[in-house]
Amino acid sequence: MNTQVPSPVAAYLAAEKAKDTSRLILCFHKDAVVFDEGKEHRGIAAIEVWYRDTNAQYRYVVEPLDASINGQTVIVRTHVTGNFPGGAADLCCTFQIDGDQIKSLEITQ
Repeated sequence: MNTQVPSPVAAYLAAEKAKDTSRLILCFHKDAVVFDEGKEHRGIAAIEVWYRDTNAQYRYVVEPLDASINGQTVIVRTHVTGNFPGGAADLCCTFQIDGDQIKSLEITQ
């Protein structure tokens, strides 16, 4: 991915690549929310459970393809491979940034 993204998103992507839950949750605001697979995960504890469970279930790898930035909104297109039906999917990760942390993340197809 050639597009430079704000530091909280860059830190999230690096933690995701390393599969480092401890680093990943530090990217989020304490009241952050993640929307994924039709479910809402609100707060650091819920986001940590979501991330650990999703990784355990799907054993996936995320490859960022490109990004666009509009104010505090960062959209990262990704290619994901893993242990899920079809084995691969292109997903859109929409981050809302608040200062140096992620306020929300919505993952859609």
